[in-house]
Amino acid sequence: MPAINVNVNGKSASGEVETRTLLADFLRNSLGLTGTHVGCDTSQCGACVVLLDGKAVKSCAVLAVQADGAEVTTVEGLEVDGELHPVQKAFREHHGLQCGFCTPGMMMTAVDLIRRKPDLDEHTVREELEGNLCRCTGYHNIVKAVLAAAEDMR
Repeated sequence: MPAINVNVNGKSASGEVETRTLLADFLRNSLGLTGTHVGCDTSQCGACVVLLDGKAVKSCAVLAVQADGAEVTTVEGLEVDGELHPVQKAFREHHGLQCGFCTPGMMMTAVDLIRRKPDLDEHTVREELEGNLCRCTGYHNIVKAVLAAAEDMR
């Protein structure tokens, strides 16, 4: 089994993995980072989104060995020194969650989106979130939260 070394949420992590191990499974099962949710196993729902070298990826569609040497940020890594990330604050303040299952993936997608396109409008947010499914909300409050976070981060 190959050994991998990754920097996860600012900390070095390593482990031996089978070549078929998905990044989502490595994060959850080997590192105990259960904020990365697996909702579909087919890369359709987006609950497993993490940042891989700063870019949003569906971790159920990335092999752990592909992340060797990379920087991975999970939802657990957004909070710094007890201070919520602006995206986390906005989701809380604008009620951008209900059951919470899709929320980590939505937040990680939003972080990447705001990095790439800081001047957002509602249409762009809705379009960019198409790869993240939520069964509980009508997305209205999620969109409001992303727009509020983008404003706060400018």
